[in-house]
Amino acid sequence: MPYHLSPEIIIDGTLYTLVAFSVATWTLILFKTWQFIKNTQYNRRFNQAFWDAPDLEQAKNLPNEIAKGPQARIARRGFAWIDESRQAVGKNLKYCGVPSELLEHALLVQMQQEQQMMDSGLTLLASIGSTAPFVGLFGTVLGIMHAMHDITASGSTSLDVVAGPIGDALVATAIGIAVAVPAVLAYNFFLRRVKQQRVGLENFVVSFMHIALSANAIDKE
Repeated sequence: MPYHLSPEIIIDGTLYTLVAFSVATWTLILFKTWQFIKNTQYNRRFNQAFWDAPDLEQAKNLPNEIAKGPQARIARRGFAWIDESRQAVGKNLKYCGVPSELLEHALLVQMQQEQQMMDSGLTLLASIGSTAPFVGLFGTVLGIMHAMHDITASGSTSLDVVAGPIGDALVATAIGIAVAVPAVLAYNFFLRRVKQQRVGLENFVVSFMHIALSANAIDKE
């Protein structure tokens, strides 16, 4: 046990770690909030323009300022697959199989990529939420141990001698909890938003498949 270290060094090291956790948490909160707001706006705008288009060709050539966001990227991947499959039928294994199933697979792969982008940062929030209280508790325990060692060395057990160092050590636990709470709340909130947006993307994939089959853009068998 490094008794030669002062309680201030241990507590300060713990607090700096918790400050770094807090900065990371609020940076992720701001970034994920911006990301979900933009995705919602992009999806709403693209969804309306896509279904207002008179045919698939018009939907394919929507302006770039409208064709943004997760749904637009999924649609772009679908259109790209349809164009490539028409030119590469029988030429390579990538397009061997039932065209409708292959198109669905391409759309699902793109949807999984979109979900990975939405999930990014959530693991860090969950980790901070679960570890920050223990980091604070670690600083508190070591601080109290050092305080007890100093009290024993001084031979005094007066309230002034005991309360100060122990009170300072307990600050680390309080800050650890204060850092963990917003991280946990943000993680739960964003996880719910990911699930909601995933449902929207799944519905769009189904609708895209339906319209592609109805318009004979791909073979049904």
